[in-house]
Amino acid sequence: MLTLNSGSSSLKVGVYRVGPLRTETLLAESMAISGEHDALATARHFLANSNLPPPDAIGHRIVHGGPALEQHSLIDELVLRQLAAASAFAPLHMPAALAVIRVATATFPGIPQVACLDTVFHARLPDVARVLPIATDMRVDGLRRYGFHGLSCESIVRQIGNDLPDRMVIAHLGSGASVTAVRGGGSIDTSMGLTPTGGVLMGTRSGDLDPGVLVYLLREKKFNAAMLEDLVNRRSGLLGISGVSSDMRQLRADAPSNAKARLAIEMFCYSVRKHIAGMIAALDGIDLLVFTGGIGEHDAETRAAVCAGFSWLGIRLDAGRNQERTNPVSDSTSRCQVRVIASREDAEIARHTWAVVSG
Repeated sequence: MLTLNSGSSSLKVGVYRVGPLRTETLLAESMAISGEHDALATARHFLANSNLPPPDAIGHRIVHGGPALEQHSLIDELVLRQLAAASAFAPLHMPAALAVIRVATATFPGIPQVACLDTVFHARLPDVARVLPIATDMRVDGLRRYGFHGLSCESIVRQIGNDLPDRMVIAHLGSGASVTAVRGGGSIDTSMGLTPTGGVLMGTRSGDLDPGVLVYLLREKKFNAAMLEDLVNRRSGLLGISGVSSDMRQLRADAPSNAKARLAIEMFCYSVRKHIAGMIAALDGIDLLVFTGGIGEHDAETRAAVCAGFSWLGIRLDAGRNQERTNPVSDSTSRCQVRVIASREDAEIARHTWAVVSG
């Protein structure tokens, strides 16, 4: 299985040998991209120079399936039209993903390709979390909470395996960030909503924002839809607050001498903490807190700052274990375990691709 995982800022390529009982990684590479055309060029260059034999099938990470797709699907003309329609909900991700599908089709004609959807993990959200508080007639076009980072969450559930607790919160923190409440292995609520822009403050995305801000910009500042989209998706979040960077590593380096960088970091940790608290309430408690994603896995200071806000709940980190990422990173007196687990989205893509093409 060849996997192509195009995110908002990177393209990850993987090659896996998959069977009923085992998934073996043969190749895993990640490359930075800066948009649809860069993704297409990067994918074309890699595939042309990789000396790979033709794969049995190709799996693509697709962020948004829209209202029509609620399961991982073999890509045909109908599915392509449905994915193109879903681009309206995820403009940072979908054009690049569709570009990668085009170049993969041209490079490996006739090879089955599968759309592996981030939204599938959240497809059975209860109505109390799924339904948006807008007029009923506005919801007929698929306006609801979808949730994202589903492949990442699924990979966490799979890695924990038989030790999976009943109540788990997953904080996927990277350039995109979300927090998900998992009960018994299934999603019951998640911070992102109709689009991957909602929820936690992110690298360049605003996260949750008073809708009155957008109405004000439309009415008083004469913004149009394109200007609003650019603002909330590309000029907000860590970048918008700091005026320096969307990269947490750069903000950490600048923080000692830059008050705006410090504020951006503090606001990010504060936002994550609030959403975790909301998911704990949705679960009526917590047995395990998992950090994953680029920031969640590699930034010990962020984990410490987030968990410091839960001392009232009895969640405590072991400073040394947290710094070294030695699980559990919580100390022995903590009310619940805290763990750092690397997301394995691409392995999930490989498994789902094999399952779809093998029937």
